Amino acid sequence: MNQWEEYGSLAEISDQEAEELCRTLRRRIIQVVSQTGGHLASNLGAVELTVALHRVYDTSRDRLVFDVGHQCYVHKMLTGRNGRMETLRSFGGLAGFPKPAESKHDACIAGHASTAVSTALGMAVARTQMGEDYRVVALLGDGSLTGGLAYEGLSMAGQSGEPLVVILNDNGMSIDASMGGVAQHLARQRLRPQYLRAKEAYRKVMKATAVGRWLHKVIHRIKEGVKASLLPCSMFENMGFQYMGPVDGHDVKGLTRLLRYAAQVDGPVLLHVKTIKGNGFRPAEKNPDEFHGIGPFQPENGACARPKAGESFSGRFGYDILQLAQKDCRICAITAAMTAGTGLTDFAKAFPQRFFDVGIAEEHAVTMTAGMAKQGLIPIFAVYSTFFQRSYDMLIHDIAIDHLHAVFCVDRAGLVGDDGETHHGLFDPGFLQTIPGITVLSPASLDELTAMLKQAIYQISGPVAVRYPRGGENHYQEDNSGQPACCLRQGTDLTMVTFGTLTGNLLAAADRLAKDGISAEIIKLNQIVPLPTDLPLASLQKTGRLLVAQECVSMGSPGVGLLAEAAAQGINLKGSAICSCGEGFVPHGTIPQLRALCGLDVESLYKKAREVMRHGS
Repeated sequence: MNQWEEYGSLAEISDQEAEELCRTLRRRIIQVVSQTGGHLASNLGAVELTVALHRVYDTSRDRLVFDVGHQCYVHKMLTGRNGRMETLRSFGGLAGFPKPAESKHDACIAGHASTAVSTALGMAVARTQMGEDYRVVALLGDGSLTGGLAYEGLSMAGQSGEPLVVILNDNGMSIDASMGGVAQHLARQRLRPQYLRAKEAYRKVMKATAVGRWLHKVIHRIKEGVKASLLPCSMFENMGFQYMGPVDGHDVKGLTRLLRYAAQVDGPVLLHVKTIKGNGFRPAEKNPDEFHGIGPFQPENGACARPKAGESFSGRFGYDILQLAQKDCRICAITAAMTAGTGLTDFAKAFPQRFFDVGIAEEHAVTMTAGMAKQGLIPIFAVYSTFFQRSYDMLIHDIAIDHLHAVFCVDRAGLVGDDGETHHGLFDPGFLQTIPGITVLSPASLDELTAMLKQAIYQISGPVAVRYPRGGENHYQEDNSGQPACCLRQGTDLTMVTFGTLTGNLLAAADRLAKDGISAEIIKLNQIVPLPTDLPLASLQKTGRLLVAQECVSMGSPGVGLLAEAAAQGINLKGSAICSCGEGFVPHGTIPQLRALCGLDVESLYKKAREVMRHGS
């Protein structure tokens, strides 16, 4: 594959060479992901489509906009990064999503779904306004069409008249009815080059005169009536797109031909491509969900290469919510296309009438939750922190104003590891503390999660969020969840405050300080909104020194709140430090690597505590 590693030669390769390249790339994906882990099934399903795109478009100038971007591995291999693929999703290595800082071939960062058409339209408008000459193509999966933003983008793009191509990669969630023999024949005829060229010529001739325009309108109405009953394209054509498809997404020759035509159309085009997720690797074809995002595996048979991890917070949440629902028929569970990820698989099987997967539509999920809560149900929305950000307006307008009792279980809070900037859950403490009347709980152990779920459902009024990390417990495994804050260790020299699974690191740092003769008092916040300040401030009156460790950005964080409250109470601190994830974005890597980078590992917390003691002496 060496001759194709640097982009530039694919435009000239033959169809036979393109087919061979696809086979080589598919083997390479399996080889790499079996070592690094990552998104396997989606990338295997997009091999031919990506090669065809690179035969037609120059992505150093033309803009290829991925939706989510978890199918970008072939694109990375074809744009000078094949030699670095073994560093995929590792600290300092290649990101698992498109990233402009990595390459000029990456049009924009993409980690959240349903955004590609809106972004591509913005780029097409910029091209027109600035009089520049490049082409724009958006690639989205059918799963992205479960998000309302995709339709907002499609609606305006279709009416804009801007030349751009939207590729709908349909790999199984079927947006169209099954097609019979007549419909399949008509679809094939519509994709023949002779038909496409004749169609363009016909439009130009008919629009040249008033009679021609009237005749075109009449014929168009008749044709639309026939087409609507036979072909799955009327929705997109009603939006203003020239629809092409559905076509075989694993025919690189046919895809290249259609993309070359679509790129020349003076207006918006939607190309509907049918693909098989996991294509070319039997285990991924049979279980595409299991191989969507996967850790290292054995390339011979797909077997997991790592021993199974212990119990996770997501798993404990799923178990607990199932137990509670068996005793209370008011409890319902909602998720946004993350049934397995949030631990709700068993709940969905046990209570299908009380389980709702809304797709990639977090705004809808929160608003639906409001309606359920208003009418007496107890809705529990399990959502990743990074995707919960989309729901901010609905939390204020639909939940908080009416002070509705809804429970939000915020999974993947804090650092998540190898998915990087787009997936870290670092912002929810800041934005949730601006929601009037909300309570935010932060368990540090699995048993505390169990206890806090019961508190959230039965003991707290109004909206409640329970936030917990990806994976399992740290060293701390106790349950001290009875009060908004608790003192885990008495001390006289330094007050150390934390919440969540950083508790284990702070206790370990305090052990090292004790060996140096420094007595640290450890305060754990079980609730971070409203911020329980009485216990930390009482400790500060005694020690006069503060260190806060928090796995979130510093802006709007509990640490900033404690410092502000201490100042308001006139407490004169001799030394203080807030150890957090900073004020920007954190890259991808393992959790230990990223905690060290942010100064949240045991060694860094110990050193920072020593600094606070020196400054205050």
